[in-house]
Formats: sequence, structure tokens, C-alpha cells
Amino acid sequence: MTALRPEVAEFDRDGRPGDGQPGGVMPTSEHEGAGLVQLHESIATLLASRGQWRQAYQHLRSAFDLVYADQDDPPQVPEQLRREVDRLRREHAEAREQSLRDSLTHSYNRRYLDQRLVGMVAERGGTAPGLAIALIDLDWFKQVNDTFGHLLGDRVLQRVVELLQEELPEGAFCARYGGEEFVLVLPGLDAGPAVEIAESARLRVERHAWASLAPGLRVTVSIGLAYEPPAAESPARPPVGPEQQLLRADSLLYTAKQSGRNAVAYREGGRVRLAGPASGRRGIAESRVAGY
Repeated sequence: MTALRPEVAEFDRDGRPGDGQPGGVMPTSEHEGAGLVQLHESIATLLASRGQWRQAYQHLRSAFDLVYADQDDPPQVPEQLRREVDRLRREHAEAREQSLRDSLTHSYNRRYLDQRLVGMVAERGGTAPGLAIALIDLDWFKQVNDTFGHLLGDRVLQRVVELLQEELPEGAFCARYGGEEFVLVLPGLDAGPAVEIAESARLRVERHAWASLAPGLRVTVSIGLAYEPPAAESPARPPVGPEQQLLRADSLLYTAKQSGRNAVAYREGGRVRLAGPASGRRGIAESRVAGY
């Protein structure tokens, strides 16, 4: 595309030239037609740089229409225009993906988590599968930063995310909830497999060779797993919203912390339990959420 010319400065609120629709003024000469083509291409470049992909595409399409305005047969899309449109689509997809990723760990961010959870709850009709949400917190992470420095602390967060994302089933994802807290969203599973996935993630973190990053470094995580059964099992009950399910996961995370850390806490048959080796611990803390 050509660079934006200095005189191209005024647009309406949809990113179109001030005279209205793209291509709304038909050229009166071949020279004017070529000028309008360049104008639309320049505007498209500017709009793409602003992330206004739909309007950029409209201007590219207007340039294409001007080039072939006098032809009777529908023209083939020229290869150059096709490449430009493909490039805009790729840049749009990349920009959107970056806006949904945490800049440090490259896991999904809180924005993506909120959007996905709202969508999952909205889709929970009569045949909706189960949904597990595991809220994960690094144990004693402040001591890691104080002892080894924040730079190494950042490397620990990055490595923990890599470990959490290993062996996730299709449709599951990891998101950074904030600070040293992360969330695993596990849709379409029964309660038992969801607990197994959370316990496997906890164990991978515990067994990782952390001393390779710094002598004496040890990292563990505590996990609270909240499970919402398939809608078909309780069709009369309204679906639990994402905030409520996250609140339940947070309550179970508190239980895991208060029960000795480095554990997965979940609820089964109305009782709070710990998974794996931690199941033999005594004095499991009570949930902080009343009625749960």
C-alpha cells in the first residue's frame, strides 16, 4: 500500500472520508480514479494501524471496485488485494490474541477468562456438560521474591504456567487470575477426572527441578477446585454464575491453604476433601462460603 498522504486527515466516525461512504464519489477521469484508489488504500493503511479492521477492509474493497468500475463481468479479485486482505486478517487475529494474553506468562488473562466463563454459563442449556474451575495460588511466593529476587520470581511464574498447561484436555485452558494466582478451566468433565487433572498439576509443580533455577528454591501450589455438574442432572436448578463458581473455588483454595498448603481441596458428597497424599491430613479447614 502507499503511504498516507498529508492531505488525508478528516474522517467521519466510521473511519470513512468526510464525504460519506467509501467509493461514494465516482471519478470523472482516469487520473482522478487512480487518485481515489490511492486514497482508499492510504486510508485503509491508517485504519489498520489503529486496529479498525472492518473499516480498513471496506476501503480496500472500495479501491477494488474503482479499479474495475467499467467492466461488465464480475472481476476476479486481484492477487495484490487478496494478499492485503489476508494480511489485515492476520494482523487482526494477532492483535486480538495479544490483547487476551498475559504479557509475562503468555497464559490467557483475566479479560479472556471472564469472557469465556460468561459464554460457558450462557450456553449451559439442558445438555450442558460439567464444568470445573481450579483456582491455583503459589505457596509462600512472597518469600521466593524476597529471597531470590523478583526477576527469578517472574521466571518461576512462567515455569509454573508451563507445568499447569501440560496434559490439559481439549477445550481446557489456563488463565492468570492476578498476581501469583491462576485458573484452570476444565469444561466437559466429570468431577473425578477434574480432581485428577488438578492433582496431577499440583504434583508436577512439586516435583519440578526448581533447584536448577536457584539452589535451595522450592515451589508448591495450593488449589481449590469448584465443580458444577451437568445441567441434565439438575434441570430445575438455575446455572451457577462464573462469579459464584470462582467464589466457591476461592473458598476451597482457602481450605487447601489452611490445611497445610501444597494440596487440592474439593467438595464431594457435601464434604470438603483433599486429593492425593494430602487426603490423610487431619484438621481440614471449613469453607468460608456459607451454605457451600
